[in-house]
Amino acid sequence: MSETVNALPQRSSGSLSLRGGAAKASPRGDRARAQWRKRAEIAILSGPAIIMFLAFVIFPVFMAAYYGFFRWKGFGPPTNFIGFQNYVTIFTDQNFLDALRHNGFILVMSLVMQGPAAVAFALLLNQNIKGRSLIRVLIFVPYVISEVIVGTGWSLMLQYQGALNDLLTNMGLGWMATDWIADPNIAIWTLMVIISWKYIGFAVILMLAGMQGIPDELYEAAAIDGASYWKIQRWITLPLLGPTIRVWAFLSIIGSLQLFDLVYIIWGQYVASTAGTSTMATYMVREGRLAGNYGYGNAVAVVIFVISLVIALTYQRFVLRRDTAGALTEKATKEDR
Repeated sequence: MSETVNALPQRSSGSLSLRGGAAKASPRGDRARAQWRKRAEIAILSGPAIIMFLAFVIFPVFMAAYYGFFRWKGFGPPTNFIGFQNYVTIFTDQNFLDALRHNGFILVMSLVMQGPAAVAFALLLNQNIKGRSLIRVLIFVPYVISEVIVGTGWSLMLQYQGALNDLLTNMGLGWMATDWIADPNIAIWTLMVIISWKYIGFAVILMLAGMQGIPDELYEAAAIDGASYWKIQRWITLPLLGPTIRVWAFLSIIGSLQLFDLVYIIWGQYVASTAGTSTMATYMVREGRLAGNYGYGNAVAVVIFVISLVIALTYQRFVLRRDTAGALTEKATKEDR
């Protein structure tokens, strides 16, 4: 009897220990199931987008790189393998180098012309002025208008017999009338005016959105300390607007490198080269599709992609790094490590 009594606590203790072990294992199992459930949700939600990205972005890039090694007319399987000859031709063709230089000029001047103007408009429209909503709409309207409509309208107004020269003549300024589109001395500046008019609305909206995120307490404290309006903008608005400006600059850079539609619509595939407004994209279409040399056109597309990718990664590495790093929480950073 005593042996039985002594054995009971031992069984009870063992049973308790087993339950304790199960209780300790349960949270781990719950966490594992939660992790798998989280991964499954991510896969289900992002899977279709990843598949579409691979099918319509990554796969065409590899196919373009493949076709770029052939002299291919666009029909049938490519058989005339020429290696890197297309790429050598690209970087020895003066027309491509001119187009690359035009893209670089458009990139720099877009930042110089649109950036300060967008900040100035945003500062103005951030004030409580009469007609502010109407001005915002008028500035943003060109951005939502189709490039075809914009290009067609400007080309009609800026040709030698167009509305702009007629207006100058009626104002007694006929001596200023010129061919704003075909003159190689001013055509690139005409393009910059059109680009700035078209896309500055997007920059203004971004700047206004960034200003809305600046706490009003900072402005009130600076005003109490006696800071002037311009000092407040210099030391509060512009520094805190830095992330927005850098993101806009990134988008502007990528757009400048891939500019095609406005140039192609206004200047066409041949006038753009003689007028000094050709871009890498218009060169690709002219020397690839229109010339029936699709292998060469694919090689040009790969070069444009690589140039854009290198510039984008370099910009993100050295300019956007602190913005993207600041978006991560300390906990997430430790988990990544």
